Amino acid sequence: MTVSQIDEEVAKLLELKVQLGGDESRHQFTLKTAKGTRDYNPKQMAIREKVFNTIISCFKRHGAENIDTPVFELKETLTGKYGEDSKYDLTVSFKPTVLDPTPSQVPFARYLAMNKVTNIKRYHIAKVYRRDNPAMTRGRYREFYQCDFDIAGQYDPMIPDAECLKIVHEILSELELGDFRIKVNDRRILDGMFAVCGVPDDKFRTICSTVDKLDKMSWEDVRSEMVKEKGLSEEAADQIGQYVSLQGGMDLAERLLQDAKMSQSKQACAGLTDMKQLFSYLQLFQVTDKVVFDLSLARGLDYYTGVIYEAILTQTGPVPVAAAQNGAGEKAEEGVSVGSVAGGGRYDGLVGMFDPKGRKVPCVGVSIGIERVFSIMEQKAEASAEKVRTTETQVMVASAQKNLLEERLRLTAELWNAGIKAEVMYKKNPKLLSQLQHCEDSGIPLVAILGEQELKDGVVKLRTVHSREEIDVSRAKLVEEIKRRTLDV
Repeated sequence: MTVSQIDEEVAKLLELKVQLGGDESRHQFTLKTAKGTRDYNPKQMAIREKVFNTIISCFKRHGAENIDTPVFELKETLTGKYGEDSKYDLTVSFKPTVLDPTPSQVPFARYLAMNKVTNIKRYHIAKVYRRDNPAMTRGRYREFYQCDFDIAGQYDPMIPDAECLKIVHEILSELELGDFRIKVNDRRILDGMFAVCGVPDDKFRTICSTVDKLDKMSWEDVRSEMVKEKGLSEEAADQIGQYVSLQGGMDLAERLLQDAKMSQSKQACAGLTDMKQLFSYLQLFQVTDKVVFDLSLARGLDYYTGVIYEAILTQTGPVPVAAAQNGAGEKAEEGVSVGSVAGGGRYDGLVGMFDPKGRKVPCVGVSIGIERVFSIMEQKAEASAEKVRTTETQVMVASAQKNLLEERLRLTAELWNAGIKAEVMYKKNPKLLSQLQHCEDSGIPLVAILGEQELKDGVVKLRTVHSREEIDVSRAKLVEEIKRRTLDV
């Protein structure tokens, strides 16, 4: 480019600056993330990575394979696969740059039908998007991760279902989020209950979606909605109220099998028999301390055909950091209930909806509410005095005297080539104190110190940061010694 061309381009930029209002326009612009999204600093990302590692480790421990599906689906794939009161607008849209969400079982079912897969145990973790209004204080975002585990295939009743519940129990226990409960129910039990309580067939789904609100509304409000808005008789609503207040375990399933009304429904009896079998497996898996059979659990999506479950935290905590950063204009609360952190169930008919010949592949799965888990883990980290490491560096290569940059770089390269996670300061002659302070601040456990004497003797002074103990290690044995001391890093 010639000088005259450069001058011409500069003139154009100056003219554009004047048109945009110069410096004043820049001052009027506020830098922020889009509503329902957020940035994550290194500390927050370290927490997220720990959570992902815990979850993926659990999935792999149970023999799951990993697959990936697109973040959006064709409109015709989505139409008609959800409940009447779905929270989602199911038309995939590319404006205004926000995609609508696809509940994870749908792309999985489409994947099975399209690829003629009849059995698989899979997990899938990926970012997805939703259009509805975010609730930042409850860990609900427009851009978020979905974290799913599913078992597809024809197996004996309740064995895969029990494993899904075991997985939820393991993950929530390992993450130490606090006390939790896993509610279980069965859509066949719900439908049978509605039938014996006098709910018309054409109102099953709409009444089910109202019952699903019992975790957020009082029974009085739910009853009012069923009667006044959904047109259900008061007598039927009151009978439903007697059942949805029941909670228990295998004993409740046995009692309901003897119930004068419930025993009249073959559908309910089939669900209750399976519920007894489920709890017998859960006892073997040693998770019945956290699992409760709860007749108020409904889960609104139409495609569930059998067991359904939802894990909730039974404690409250401070407002997540994200709310303070992004919730401008929202009233901050002293404590918030994070609520549901996992949910799922059996959906035996969904794959058949996509298969050209209607071939069914029974499926059961669970979704972990990963963003809500992140929010809780961030709260715990903020409340704790414990430092969160944001790197995995095992050793800092430092020097005690000047003019040793080349030696530091040479040793750093040796460590990298041996698979050691090492750092070096980007200065020719850094002060030793500055190098040691960086290790303190970053949580780096070891420092490999070079000096003129160490170079002559063929050794490296290896310093343990927290204890400040130092030993001379021969250059040939340095890698082995670092690995021995940092097995957990």
